[in-house]
Amino acid sequence: MPRRRQRHMAGSGSDATEDSDSSAEREQTNSSESDGNRTKRQRLTRASTRLSQSSHDTADLKQAADQDESPPLTPTGNAPSSESELDISSPNASHDESQVKDQVNRDSDKDLSHRPKRRRCHETYNFNMKCPTPGCNSLGHLTGKHERHFAVSGCPLYHNLSADECKVKAVSREKQDEEMKGQEESNSRHATRHQTPTSKQSRYKEQVAEMRKGRNSGLQKEQKEKHMEHRQTHGNTREPLLENITSDYDLELFRKAQARASEDLEKLRIQGQITEGSNMIKTILFGRYELDTWYHSPYPEEYARLGRLYVCEFCLKYMKSQTILRRHMAKCVWKHPPGDEVYRKGSISVFEVDGKKNKIYCQNLCLLAKLFLDHKTLYYDVEPFLFYVMTEADNTGCHLVGYFSKEKNSFLNYNVSCILTMPQYMRQGFGKMLIDFSYLLSKVEEKVGSPERPLSDLGLISYRSYWKEVLLRYMHNFQGKEISIKEISQETAVNPVDIVSTLQSLQMLKYWKGKHLVLKRQDLIDEWKAKEVKRGNGNKTIDPSSLKWTPPKGT
Repeated sequence: MPRRRQRHMAGSGSDATEDSDSSAEREQTNSSESDGNRTKRQRLTRASTRLSQSSHDTADLKQAADQDESPPLTPTGNAPSSESELDISSPNASHDESQVKDQVNRDSDKDLSHRPKRRRCHETYNFNMKCPTPGCNSLGHLTGKHERHFAVSGCPLYHNLSADECKVKAVSREKQDEEMKGQEESNSRHATRHQTPTSKQSRYKEQVAEMRKGRNSGLQKEQKEKHMEHRQTHGNTREPLLENITSDYDLELFRKAQARASEDLEKLRIQGQITEGSNMIKTILFGRYELDTWYHSPYPEEYARLGRLYVCEFCLKYMKSQTILRRHMAKCVWKHPPGDEVYRKGSISVFEVDGKKNKIYCQNLCLLAKLFLDHKTLYYDVEPFLFYVMTEADNTGCHLVGYFSKEKNSFLNYNVSCILTMPQYMRQGFGKMLIDFSYLLSKVEEKVGSPERPLSDLGLISYRSYWKEVLLRYMHNFQGKEISIKEISQETAVNPVDIVSTLQSLQMLKYWKGKHLVLKRQDLIDEWKAKEVKRGNGNKTIDPSSLKWTPPKGT
């Protein structure tokens, strides 16, 4: 543009000045571009030098990785990215710059190939997190198998132990487990033929009985003062002192259970299923009870990260705060579960809820149950199931006691898919009532039923106790000479496999001359009868005459 003006207006001084100014600007622009390119080349050269120098520091990195396998943390507390953050791209890169860039890429690839491999993020320890127990440095673990912990469940200090004591106990537990495993393998070879206990088992049983003699003697005055002082000093930040409360044998069993539960939680943490202190509902407010949860339940993340959940005890809707729950209870019209009431005796009722007709209620029930069950996997696909919900009624409504679910069409004749008694109603006989009700439905259907496997720990204990009670009652009322497992199964609706396993555990099944004989042990029957008399007539049982139910014909 200035040259064109110079040709048309050659005699103007102002034009000459303008032309000289424009040339000066061009020279300044060219010099600035050359300075910019020179600066970029210097930056690239410095980047190449840094990367080449980092290859010499690989040995130092490996040595540091051996000392600490976790990746170095940035000032924000997050692990750094494995890719280089150098910006070597330029829209005006020249041919020389491209050569430098290729050299930088080759050096960086060579350097990255020699870098030590980083562990996966969920296997590393986050050193910014600390154990919530006051005074704890997060070192050691209750199981004795880990160097650090981040939760109360694995804190040695909370359990009034040291890290070294936990390691010693872990070694002794492993030895005992190996011995028990060897004994079980040797006993399981001829489990049906050798029903009488061995001499070693008899001696062990006598030792346990001897150790348990003084477990109900109570605490002495000095021991009580020590326990009270510990409680006043530490409050809820420490576990209460457990010594001298029960026998050493029972206390050791409890410690083993604690260590096993802590190990299971640590495995879940390493697998990334739970994280320390987040996405784990600790307590729920359910009616007039505040319940501590046992396991993780897949509630939506916005609710799970709160740590405390508020649940309506009638419609089972979950909420975030006490205010929302109070407003909901003022508007909630539900006072009992949806569905048909198929059983009522006194204040106890059972409602049959179809998972297809009342999908939301059944899904909320499954999410609630998962907080107290370990093996439960059904949460949302509830349509193929029927839910039998047991309630206890008062002047405010029908309160949830427990429930069990069963498939509408079970190929293997399972009469229970999942069963739960709410924690506030445990150890009151409601679990056996639920099991008895499931077998009552099987009798009406003229089928033989069995619970779906695997059973939870508490479920297995409840079913074994129920099968034992049913068999002893049958033996007590039986007056014939020959007894058949098939006849027992037809009368009680219990699967023959469950009957045989229960008879074996009671040592009432013997193999003699090529046949299996059922022994009528009068001592066990008398013991059961004494317990029945002690309970009285007020014990909780299911009355078949109070059932108003017909089997569903199709779904």
